Amino acid sequence: MTSPLPPRGPIAVVLAAGKGTRMGSDLPKVVHEAAGKPLVRWVVDALRAAGIGEVIVVVGHRAELVEACLADVPGLTFAIQRQQRGTGDAVAAAAEGIEARLAADRRRPVVIVCGDSPMLRPGSVRALLERFAQLDASCLVGTAVTVDPQGLGRIVRDSSGRFLRIVEQKDASVEERAIREVNMSTYVFAAEDLLRALSRLDNSNASGEYYLTDCPGILLGEGSLVDAVPCLDPSETLSVNTPEQLAEVAEALRRGGSAATS
Repeated sequence: MTSPLPPRGPIAVVLAAGKGTRMGSDLPKVVHEAAGKPLVRWVVDALRAAGIGEVIVVVGHRAELVEACLADVPGLTFAIQRQQRGTGDAVAAAAEGIEARLAADRRRPVVIVCGDSPMLRPGSVRALLERFAQLDASCLVGTAVTVDPQGLGRIVRDSSGRFLRIVEQKDASVEERAIREVNMSTYVFAAEDLLRALSRLDNSNASGEYYLTDCPGILLGEGSLVDAVPCLDPSETLSVNTPEQLAEVAEALRRGGSAATS
């Protein structure tokens, strides 16, 4: 029997500020349609089907188009990422909106997902939240075990199976590239721990960006409970960066692969 969700319920942050330059279009990537709906709408609908009533969507490039896609969604607000400085910076743009929702409960769960992942399943989000409540964790990383991990960050664990870190494929060793458990850019954080980790991010890396993937490591280094939970379906690894991937995702959605109400 699973534990109930926290009484006040989770907050969701959807990252939807990117330009999507590989799409060959000036439109924000998340407003491209697949199977009759914008990508970001599939994501928001999945979050709401998972029982999340408060959603912050981080917008940036041509923000008005993303806002128009979601204008009729109750309980949804927007935050603006002024410059494209990485996923950590995008979540930081929502920090004020998160803070405003905390009141007396500073450990409300914050679910973070990408707006270009329309295969997200409500059941996966619920499973991650239920595990989060059971553990009283600072951060859980939602993962999937896939036959083809190409291009995805790998989940590195120690010999006893404890989560150590996320390593991007470009930085992974030969042994790490053989790992089939992958990061799905789906997270749950305790709100106060997320805000603290965001304040400690730096951009001393090759890209000069602030990475959300550094936040679990920051919290782990503090001694907080951080884990990775393989609760996502391999089909959810399908995201959109190119027109070809858009066509692939659209076909999967038409076949009912999203399970947007399950």
